[in-house]
Amino acid sequence: MPDDHGGFEGVRENVDGHPMVSLVGYASPYWLRLTVGVLAAFCTRFARLVPPIVVAAAIDRVVLSSGTPGLLTDAGLLPAGEIATEAAKLTFLRRLVAIAAIAYLVRSATRFGSRYLLQSSAQKIQRDLRNDTYDHLQHLSLSFFANHQTGAMMSILNSDINRLESFLNTEFRQLIRVVATVGGIAVVLYTYSPRLALIALAPVPVIGVASGFFLTWIEPRYRSIRQTVSRLNTRLENNLSGAAVIKAFDRYDFERRRVTEQSQTYHDEKVAALRVRRAFFAGLRLLTGVVFVLILYVAGLDFVTSPDGEAALSAGAFTAFFLYIRRLYSPMRRVGKSANKYQLAKSSAERVFGLLGQEPSVTDPSDPYEPERVDGDVTFDDVTFGYGDEPPVVRNVSLDVPDGATVGLAGPTGAGKSTLLKLLPRFHDVDEGTVRVDGVDVREYGLQALRRDIAVVEQQPYLFSGTVAENIAYGDRDVLDAEQAVADGDETDRERPAAGPGDDHQAARERVREAARAAQAHEFVSDLPEGYDTQIGERGIKLSGGQRQRVAIARALLNDPEIIVFDEATSDVDTETEDRIQESIERLVADRTAFVIAHRLSTIRDADRIVVMDDGEIVERGTHDELLAADGDYADLWYAQADDRAVSADD
Repeated sequence: MPDDHGGFEGVRENVDGHPMVSLVGYASPYWLRLTVGVLAAFCTRFARLVPPIVVAAAIDRVVLSSGTPGLLTDAGLLPAGEIATEAAKLTFLRRLVAIAAIAYLVRSATRFGSRYLLQSSAQKIQRDLRNDTYDHLQHLSLSFFANHQTGAMMSILNSDINRLESFLNTEFRQLIRVVATVGGIAVVLYTYSPRLALIALAPVPVIGVASGFFLTWIEPRYRSIRQTVSRLNTRLENNLSGAAVIKAFDRYDFERRRVTEQSQTYHDEKVAALRVRRAFFAGLRLLTGVVFVLILYVAGLDFVTSPDGEAALSAGAFTAFFLYIRRLYSPMRRVGKSANKYQLAKSSAERVFGLLGQEPSVTDPSDPYEPERVDGDVTFDDVTFGYGDEPPVVRNVSLDVPDGATVGLAGPTGAGKSTLLKLLPRFHDVDEGTVRVDGVDVREYGLQALRRDIAVVEQQPYLFSGTVAENIAYGDRDVLDAEQAVADGDETDRERPAAGPGDDHQAARERVREAARAAQAHEFVSDLPEGYDTQIGERGIKLSGGQRQRVAIARALLNDPEIIVFDEATSDVDTETEDRIQESIERLVADRTAFVIAHRLSTIRDADRIVVMDDGEIVERGTHDELLAADGDYADLWYAQADDRAVSADD
């Protein structure tokens, strides 16, 4: 369930199991490249352990001419015994240089391989996860979109999935770094001095326990921060989309205050979490600093108090020891940061996989009915529907519409006209009763089989950012593919046939023009700066309301449906243009079933049947003349509009 702000806190309940385990499931297709990447990462870390050992051997055997064997000698890579002559030292030094060079070469090669394989795998996982989340989101029912804010959805598709990619890309490598570095250094240090190694490794379990407590504390804070930033994104998205309204009513101060309040809440929660994070990391640094000083004292004391040549560590080993100590605590301190990143990623994973676990309320039946064509016979049989727990918007509506008939729907705003017709393509399912197409319950149809023969033109049509041609072509898959092929290829040669399968671009563009002519849009489109290739901006903002409606009508007509729903589709055009559109619509719906919701009753006066609704019920039905003769609600509306037109004409 959504929260009061249309966020996604409730979707966490849909996560099946641990969200990070679900994330690992997305990595499984890339197990081979990940395995090679992990092995290469371990090789990189082990290669980094070699240079300090080389330095130790150089100090002991070349500089001090000591006979101390060292780890490289124990491994058979260097000869044992003292090196007395200059020539022997040069030979020994060259061998050390070769060992170091090989170590750096291995490190460089494996570092490239591991980073490329792991980072590219993270990108592939991000791509797959975003594609699946977007696709799942698109298949959710309209009720889900009504209950959740667009800004919160964008937050999941962008910031949450990006955070998971960042976690896989960075923190996974850090985990390898900790395991390989700490494990390798622990072995080397124990070889040099078991006592000092135990002192050096003492903070490791303490850091682990402290990180566990830190995770427990920080998790609810980050969940709250994610909720806050989701609300802030929603507020910003609303305000940017409603910029014209804010300007029209001069509500700059009001909206600034609301954004400032939510920004302050986000700031306060972030700073509170930051304060504890910084204190935690500072504590880790203090702990490792204490251990460093303690080792310096213990090892130094051993040098000072031990007889000559009997110290636990040679000079070279002493140097290597502190080089390793410096490298040991860097990844250990990073554990705290990784714990912090893990909680952020876990919070994001809960939202992403919670969304993926959200089931649509309208789905295909197990054995869907998918006819080759739909005739267009429509029946509403005692239909009742309400949104969620709200009172019914449509109550006990029964209506039989034979194929090819045109039905006009009239009535006051909120009467349930639009909601009734949304039940036809199964944007929502009825609470009671049945909606049938060609005698078959719409719930038995496959969703796509049902919707491909139903076109809807809304009062406020949505147009995509792109060209006029692309928006009209959206009504037909082949025509859209032809337009997109040109858009993806030669942008300057729009008249060249598109390469590849599908309609020839010339023929596809002509179909776009025919639909535009039928919707009375061709004339104004031709006058645009680039005609059909004019960019119309986000939501078609560069077009007027009437122009947007005509483009939407052309898009619906190109779909060539058997059933057409016009929901106040001519509300934003002038009377002359409305008459021209009406003439075209009458020709185009002659052999189709059409439902026309109209505020202007002149739009539906020639319909085969007119249905008048009020408060979710049908109160009148009949032809225009029959309803005028009945002298009911329809007659009152008709004469009221006639008087308004007469007054306008006198003015």
